Amino acid sequence: MQPNIPRPQPGQYPAYFDASYIPRVPVGANPLVQMEQQLREVQQVVGQLTDEQALTNYDPGKWSIKEMLLHVLDSERVFAYRALCFARGEQQTLPGFDQDAYAPEAGANNRPLADILSEYAAVRSATLALFRSFTPAQLDRVGFTASGPVSVRALLFAIPGHEAHHLHILRERYLPLLP
Repeated sequence: MQPNIPRPQPGQYPAYFDASYIPRVPVGANPLVQMEQQLREVQQVVGQLTDEQALTNYDPGKWSIKEMLLHVLDSERVFAYRALCFARGEQQTLPGFDQDAYAPEAGANNRPLADILSEYAAVRSATLALFRSFTPAQLDRVGFTASGPVSVRALLFAIPGHEAHHLHILRERYLPLLP
């Protein structure tokens, strides 16, 4: 059983984390456990799709399912990198992350879905190992990004919160369109 991990405090993360990420981790839930459950959910739900189905987008100009998955991976990697930097005492302000510039460069629609899901599992495993290695003092460390201060703890909650946001969109907007 994993120990309870207290939620980050307001002021330890950008305001948009409050609107989109932190509330998607239920009060009292362990974000590490939520990440494990999300990995299984993605493998179960998305793993049933064909490569053609995974090219579905719910509106013109919106990402395909493959692109959305790689966006989640890119975001997780960026958040984990920031957490590593701040846990290790980085004093430099880290640059921003333009998701809309990254998405087309990922080439998601040209990759087999099985390959993306394999990468997804590897990234999640590495993220879980990284966050499990942090001490409580490291989780409380705060660093700076282009969006302002953010604690390692807030980044821990942002990863499953961000994924929960996209899983909701997957269930509500993408999956109903599939045959």
